[in-house]
Amino acid sequence: MSSRVQQVAVINVVGLSSSLLEHAPALRALAERGRVTLEPVLPAVTCSVQSSMLTGLPVGGVDAHGIVGNGWYHRELNEIQFWKQSNRLVRGEKVWDAAKRKATERGFADFTTANLFWWFNMASSVDIAVTPRPQYHADGTKVPDVWTMPAALRDDLQRDPPDGLGRFPLFNFWGPMSDLTSSRWIADAAKRVVEKDDPTLTLVYLPHLDYGLQKLGPTHPEIPQHVAEIDALADDLIAFLEQRGRRVIVVSEYGIEAVDTPIHVNRHLRDAGLLAVREENGRELLDPGASRAFAVADHQVAHVYHDADVALPEVPRCTKTHIDHPRAGETVLVADRGAWFTYDYWPEEQPQKAPDFARTVDIHRKPGYDPRELFLGVSKPAVAWKLFKKKLGFRQPLDVIPLDATLVKGSHGRTDVPRDLKPLMLGVPTDADTLPCTAVFDLILDALFPA
Repeated sequence: MSSRVQQVAVINVVGLSSSLLEHAPALRALAERGRVTLEPVLPAVTCSVQSSMLTGLPVGGVDAHGIVGNGWYHRELNEIQFWKQSNRLVRGEKVWDAAKRKATERGFADFTTANLFWWFNMASSVDIAVTPRPQYHADGTKVPDVWTMPAALRDDLQRDPPDGLGRFPLFNFWGPMSDLTSSRWIADAAKRVVEKDDPTLTLVYLPHLDYGLQKLGPTHPEIPQHVAEIDALADDLIAFLEQRGRRVIVVSEYGIEAVDTPIHVNRHLRDAGLLAVREENGRELLDPGASRAFAVADHQVAHVYHDADVALPEVPRCTKTHIDHPRAGETVLVADRGAWFTYDYWPEEQPQKAPDFARTVDIHRKPGYDPRELFLGVSKPAVAWKLFKKKLGFRQPLDVIPLDATLVKGSHGRTDVPRDLKPLMLGVPTDADTLPCTAVFDLILDALFPA
């Protein structure tokens, strides 16, 4: 048995599929060392797929990690919660814990892991963590920030250049201003962590491709430029890591397909008399505890939580399935090709009834995922005026997000997609053409502990 431990870096290039590799020479070169198509779990969304990669477990069933989506309905709390960050929500042994145990058995006591922006990164057993964590002030202000472990790393990374990288560009990480800036900050943070702390396993999350693919769709003429941008950034990071002895692996969580049909599933449930709302100041809020059925929309998958005796109405452009886990809805809907689910529950002809947060970037209060947060629904001068009023001290909501769901041109979540739209793993030689994404767990261990 070899006692050797190989340092490894796993870079998550979100949204990468083989259909995009022709525009990515650096990633294509890595693919020549080994390339395999990954079969994602259902739902094929960030939190579920990442959890399967890092535990080797399915979403549901007897042995499962239980992350049924990016968010779900917490029955005990009577609340729909998205984008929670505690790693304690993820059941099962994590790959870094398995690796540390294996390294200790081989007499290697110094195994450490750094996780930069893979999700569920708080209360984790990794040694170094960096994850987005905005400050929410009492006056309604949202200030960009990160949470780190150790805590001092937060200030070290966010010092003014050249000593640090400057404040984490939160508004370039998600929202209408999303662009390469956030991925570049994360890559630069990874370089600093590797240089200073020399972790054995490094996980890096680069989200740039996600933005254009959802806003514009995968066939838009601007997408090759987006791919070229993330390819150049990945090329630089890969070279840095390899110069420092890392074996580099690139993975993606899902591919993104073109969509043109939003499905307003909660409106169907409301029309059937199953969904309840309450009114506050003339606006409507979904009332899950009073509803006989409601849906938690998450890209192309929707968990429908309903009473046992409820006969669900027919919802067009989707099929019914089930995920065997207590967190999942009693019925799970999967959109047909070209369709995706909105969380909208207010009458379409009465947009004034939409909650105030519907027109803002508010990933925690919305009872479902909302890709319209990538779009501006007002002019840039109007945005500037709102920001000016906030700067003067007025409680001014940034209600700049449109309600038009037809703006969204790309989505994911289904597993029945063409092979060229499925996620990839690059840099790992294997005889297999296709592997389940749960296999990433063992392939990372194999890379860390070569024969």
